Amino acid sequence: MKFFNTAFLFLIILASSCVTNKKVQYMQHDDVNARQHSLPTDTVVRTYNLPEYTYLIQPEDVLYIKINSLTGEEYDFFAETEENIGNSGGQNMSFRGELVDPEGMIEYPVVGKVEVGGKTIFQIQEELKLLAAQYVSEPVVKVRILNFRFSVLGEVNIEKSVILQNHRVSLPEAIAMAGGMGELADRSQIKLIRSNKGISDVIYIDLLDEDLLDSPYYYMHQGDILIVPPLRQRPMRKYFGQNIALFVSTVSVVLLALNLIK
Repeated sequence: MKFFNTAFLFLIILASSCVTNKKVQYMQHDDVNARQHSLPTDTVVRTYNLPEYTYLIQPEDVLYIKINSLTGEEYDFFAETEENIGNSGGQNMSFRGELVDPEGMIEYPVVGKVEVGGKTIFQIQEELKLLAAQYVSEPVVKVRILNFRFSVLGEVNIEKSVILQNHRVSLPEAIAMAGGMGELADRSQIKLIRSNKGISDVIYIDLLDEDLLDSPYYYMHQGDILIVPPLRQRPMRKYFGQNIALFVSTVSVVLLALNLIK
């Protein structure tokens, strides 16, 4: 009798450690069941206007700047000197990087100091084009950021810091770059730490809610940190789940023995 009580208690613990689909399915909405049964899969159910996001250059950003023109190479003051800039994938790419100083300035060959802090990439391109036109014919300027970075920690498959040359990355994309979340991740309590000018804000985001598409935190910012917490079931699943096979085998052997005795 004592054995059966223990087995029953173990089964209760095991059942309580189960994770339902509702806790793992991303971006849910209350009409999901109705949609599955009454609407074709290619029907547009809702439309969201994604939040506007314009990245403004800030101190410690590294900018890639390339100026082409019709001026011959021998007279081109803006010929590139290439340097190796590593990326998060472990490969090196040859780019000249201009570090933005604490005052939001860069010092570019020939044109001297240029204020870039608080400006968009397109604004910087236009400003450099005007400056370069004083030295070369019909300049074409390309600017992009080389070190857009964020970190993803906690219950993800690969904890990592990511460095990209693309500054438009959504929160779900950031999670995907960390290999996605584990089965025991609490998708409803994602912690976002966002720092700017010495101040850090902490925001909790529900990745199970479709309304994330309309959230001002949908896009990652420079230096963001995402922390994915575990579900409450994690300790039970971690410690009891490893012994399920052994327990089931033991119960089977005991029940077989009891039947033989009878």
